[in-house]
This record gives sequence, structure tokens and C-alpha cells, in this order.
Amino acid sequence: MQGVLGEKVGMTAIFEEGGRQIPVTVVRTLGNRVVGKRTQEKDGYTALIVGFGERRVKRLTKPELGFFEKQGLVEERQDGTRIVKRHIREFRISAEELAAYEVGQSFDGATLFKSGERVDVTGTSKGRGFTGVMKRHNFSGGKATHGVHEYFRHGGSLGACTYPARVFKNKKMPGQHGNKRVTQQGLTIIDVLEDGLLLVKGNVPGPNGGLLQIRRPVKQRR
Repeated sequence: MQGVLGEKVGMTAIFEEGGRQIPVTVVRTLGNRVVGKRTQEKDGYTALIVGFGERRVKRLTKPELGFFEKQGLVEERQDGTRIVKRHIREFRISAEELAAYEVGQSFDGATLFKSGERVDVTGTSKGRGFTGVMKRHNFSGGKATHGVHEYFRHGGSLGACTYPARVFKNKKMPGQHGNKRVTQQGLTIIDVLEDGLLLVKGNVPGPNGGLLQIRRPVKQRR
């Protein structure tokens, strides 16, 4: 298996035997469940469809509800509320690995990862709205001294003249900041706790409660 889904719980710190402080992010991975499979014969590739979180059935569309009912994955609580998995993602795996999993099987990060292992973590970064170049691109801004009027936090010249008489694409300018898919590569798992809690060294994308994908690293360190 290449990865799991998780929820960012928050950040804390642990201390090594020598007293060195290590900042860590707590990620909850308990509740991952296989909700479907992609096969080479039917879909042209092999992958595992994984569900995470909870969602009420009354908030689903009919096609979504039909998918869960066909797999027999609609759960009913004691109060009569029917729930299904909230987030659905695919993980590409080989046909041999795919045969080892069954629809409805549950797992968590503790079954896939161990302490000291490196992972890639993907999430949606915090949205900061429309921001200027100083906050968005770390520009230094204009001079705050003699002769400067209303240009303290501006980006300066855009660099165009009579030719080509336009602004080049990808020019760093004010605009939407954050709320994008971000992947942090090569993060280290400091510890694996009970109940599927992973302690990942450093920070990860997104706010507390945000959805994360924890995968095996794409780039292997030598």
C-alpha cells in the first residue's frame, strides 16, 4: 500500500533524550477503509479506492449513495443516523498488492509506516484571500524615506516598455494567496502511536482538521 488518508490534529513538541526539542504535527489516520477497487480489466489500471471521515447519507447525491449501497458500506448508528465515508481518494498499487485487500477492510497509518520512515504529505494550504506582493511573494517593498508617496508596499515596475508592450506571464503580482494543493516531501515520522496517530516532524499543509494524504516518498534519499 502506498499511503493513507489522515486528519491534521495540530502541532506539539517532543524532547529527545539529550533534551533537544522536536516540533511535530499530530495526524490521525484511524478510520481508513477500502471502499472499492480499480482493476486492469475494467478500468485500465490498478488502484485502491480509500474512504476516510464520516458523512450523513442525507447529504449525498443519488449516484454517490448508489455507489456506497452497491458496496454495502452504509453504516447505521444507534440513533438511526446512516453514515458513509466523507473523503474518497485513489492510491495506485500493483495488481499483487490489490489482491491482498478486500472491500470494507479497515486500516490506519500504524499498519503501513514505522518510526524513522520518510513520507510525502499532501494537503490544501490555508487560504489568505487577496494579498499584496510583500505577503504573497516576500517582496521588500519601496523605500520608507524621502520622496516616496503611496508606494511603500507596491511591487514596483512591471518591466515592460514599447516592446513587447505587455506584461509577461507568471509575473509575480498581487492575487489569491493560499488555498492550493501543496505537497511536503521527505518528512520524517518521529513516532507511531496507538489509535493510528502519526507524529510527523515539522509542519504540514493546511489548518487543523484538514484532510491529508500521507504517501511513501517519491524521491528516495541516498
